[in-house]
Amino acid sequence: MTTSLKGHFLIATPALNGSYFHHSVIYLCEHDDEGAMGLVINQPADIMLDELLAQVNIENNTPSTASTPILLGGPMQQNQGIILHDSPNNTEISSQISDGIYLSASTDLLRILGTEHSPMHSLIALGYSGWGAGQLEQEIVENSWLTTAADNDVLFNTPSEQCWHAAAELLGIDINLISATVGHA
Repeated sequence: MTTSLKGHFLIATPALNGSYFHHSVIYLCEHDDEGAMGLVINQPADIMLDELLAQVNIENNTPSTASTPILLGGPMQQNQGIILHDSPNNTEISSQISDGIYLSASTDLLRILGTEHSPMHSLIALGYSGWGAGQLEQEIVENSWLTTAADNDVLFNTPSEQCWHAAAELLGIDINLISATVGHA
């Protein structure tokens, strides 16, 4: 591996049509010689935050919890909740991914969402996407993914249904013009 893609987006190409990752944008939280781990940021689950909190017996009745969607972060460990956020005030329960972006699996963070102690921006996912050593690199060579540096506006503020196009636009690409079959000369 020559360059880590930690803190980057993976943008599914049309080659992944029909797969779990169809039109996915993944924020890579880890990427090293041992593999990669990331969260799909544009696949809403059929559950809102207030419902999830009730299921795990966490008291948080702030108004924003009813309107906060939960995402499907990937096909692995979908019973595991993961929070991506932008608050340096919660570093004791979070790991820094990149400049200003943190990852947490702490239920303590769920308790403060929507309060004055809450991160300004956050997304909550169930499950994650993972790759073994060299697997992601091979998928990139096979034209399954485009990569670009992550953008916080796309990460936290872009509606799920617009995320795939918005991430591709970071590369100056109209993703609709990319063919599902690509060859090498």
